[in-house]
Amino acid sequence: MPNLLSRYATPFTTGLFLVSLISGIALFFHYGTAAFREMHEWLSMVLILPFILHVWKNWRPFLAYFKRVPMALSLGLCLVAGLAFAWPAITGTASGAGGNPAFAMVNVVAGGTPAQVAPLLGRAETDVVTALKQAGFTTANAATPLSEIATASGKDTMALMATLAALKAK
Repeated sequence: MPNLLSRYATPFTTGLFLVSLISGIALFFHYGTAAFREMHEWLSMVLILPFILHVWKNWRPFLAYFKRVPMALSLGLCLVAGLAFAWPAITGTASGAGGNPAFAMVNVVAGGTPAQVAPLLGRAETDVVTALKQAGFTTANAATPLSEIATASGKDTMALMATLAALKAK
């Protein structure tokens, strides 16, 4: 069995890396996002096992890399690059650009009041307020931002958005 695992570690690492590479490029260019996102996430997780087997199989040559400057330099640069991309989200200084546009729009709509959002739904503000109250958003009124209505009613913003989407569908 160890020989079998050893024999397939590198081929599986290569194959799964190619899947991750191709799906990552597609996601970067927003091509086939629905088809590639789950594939990319799950198969990248599966890639961990053959990677570990590959490193285990090649342990001595792998350790030799750490005796040379290129490994330290490469790992340092990768760490800096990763932190540069993650830092705005970690520190809360992200501008919102580059995130999921659907979530960005949810935040825009949630910042509006029922009176401001009603025309988007093709409804009167009283219809929106009534629908929210019927759905358990007890603090709903025409002048309060939707996110505040959700919080004050003890519910989350996505539940409020679901209520509004159902109102639009009627």
